[in-house]
Amino acid sequence: MRGERAAIIAVGSEMLGPLRRDTNSLWLTERLEQAGIAVVRKSVVGDDPEEIGRELSFAASRADWIFTTGGLGPTADDVTVPALALWAGVPLRRDEEFVAAMRRRWERRGVPMPAVNEKQADVPEGSRVLANPRGTAPGFWLRKDGTNVIVLPGVPSEMREIFDRSVAPELPSAAGEETRRRVLRIAGMAESAVEELVAPIYRKWGDDPVTILASPGEVELHLCARGRPEDAESRITAMESDFREVLGRRIHSSDGESLAAGVGRLLKERGRTLALAESCTGGLASSLLTDVAGASAWYVGTVVSYADSAKVGLLGVPGALIERDGAVSEAAALGMARGALQAFGAGVGASITGIAGPDGGTAEKPVGTVFFAVADRDGRTQTKKRFYGGDRSVIRRASAMFSLEMIRRFLLDSA
Repeated sequence: MRGERAAIIAVGSEMLGPLRRDTNSLWLTERLEQAGIAVVRKSVVGDDPEEIGRELSFAASRADWIFTTGGLGPTADDVTVPALALWAGVPLRRDEEFVAAMRRRWERRGVPMPAVNEKQADVPEGSRVLANPRGTAPGFWLRKDGTNVIVLPGVPSEMREIFDRSVAPELPSAAGEETRRRVLRIAGMAESAVEELVAPIYRKWGDDPVTILASPGEVELHLCARGRPEDAESRITAMESDFREVLGRRIHSSDGESLAAGVGRLLKERGRTLALAESCTGGLASSLLTDVAGASAWYVGTVVSYADSAKVGLLGVPGALIERDGAVSEAAALGMARGALQAFGAGVGASITGIAGPDGGTAEKPVGTVFFAVADRDGRTQTKKRFYGGDRSVIRRASAMFSLEMIRRFLLDSA
């Protein structure tokens, strides 16, 4: 039997541009999943009554519940309510009691209510008004041909308040079903390499969705299981176990911990401190580390040795070595890591040196060539070479993430 399904429509032309984005749907999705309602569609439409009507029709053909956010303000471009009435084929009526209540609210602030606010008291005939304790724009609950349409403000605090007070208590229980999600995070591997390893696991869990998402330097596996709470939890745990059997310690997190936080936790557990020497990444790896609260307990500093002279003068890399092997080389990376180790008196030193582009590449060392090194006070060292495609920002981000993953593996091996 098909469970309850929902569609979420964010209304606002500003979200079709590059400066604003819909975040309300993320919160709504979480709350709906807790109620056992699966979100099957999300969309963004502009402040256009015809477009809103088309999207409502499409959503109603696929969902039992439609939630709209935005477009309930007093200005001319706030057209969600009249668009809803037009789509539902019902007239608008002005609730004079609501107008009076709005006036009193404005008067308590010591200012008269602008006339344009009166339109916020326009109610689609047959709908239920959902009070808004935090603002002047109410929400609405309308039923059309068996579909529940919940109209909410776009202001997040107002939307959440109305949902929690007036909508959540009346959502169906979906026979006690819930959705469980887990995100497995893998750094230092290409998306295609991860896909090749986990493809057989996909097939085993075909009834439960698994999504693979990639960003520079990291791949995420999003696992999802739905059912009664104990069944969903059991399935999601079994799914994670299967993926861990294939990926092993390549998975650095399944509980939301960032790679940098994981590195910090290992350093703290082992009583070590870390220092970096960065060239092509320009301090990006250090920035990721210092995003972690309490990083000063295990991270001591970095040298951004961008110029060859800085590698020589600040890190003690021999000039003859750079002249012989180049600043982008295994030898230079190892010299930088050892230099950071000594310069800061740290327990572990790591380095990154490469060619981020768009210029500077050669036939022997094209743009995207990056060398990494890690060294500790026990004399253990490790070096690696990687090649990254993409533009400058992608190469730098991927390099910073790979360096942190290399440090993490180095610390695991030193346990």
